[in-house]
Amino acid sequence: MTDRDLHALSEQDQARLARAVMRRQASLSLRVASVFVVLVLGVPLVNYLKPDLANTPVLDFTATWLFLGVLIYPITVLLSFYFVGASNRIEASCADWRKTLAEERDR
Repeated sequence: MTDRDLHALSEQDQARLARAVMRRQASLSLRVASVFVVLVLGVPLVNYLKPDLANTPVLDFTATWLFLGVLIYPITVLLSFYFVGASNRIEASCADWRKTLAEERDR
């Protein structure tokens, strides 16, 4: 999409296109944040409900400390890479603004 094409759209279509992109990215953000929150809040829940499992030694760490001290960083990086890639795919799919606007009109 060129700037000329985008500026040729009516203000209403520009707003509709912006809402479509923002809605898709907000949905993606909520999904990724939900996975992260479940992982982070799941550790204290496992500690409370299954202390034997949480205190199981794994590689000279308890399972809880292995997750919180070591595994949380690669998981966060993987979630970040997923988010950036999915966000780029959303923007690329909305680059065909005629299709995106048609989908928005059908809603």
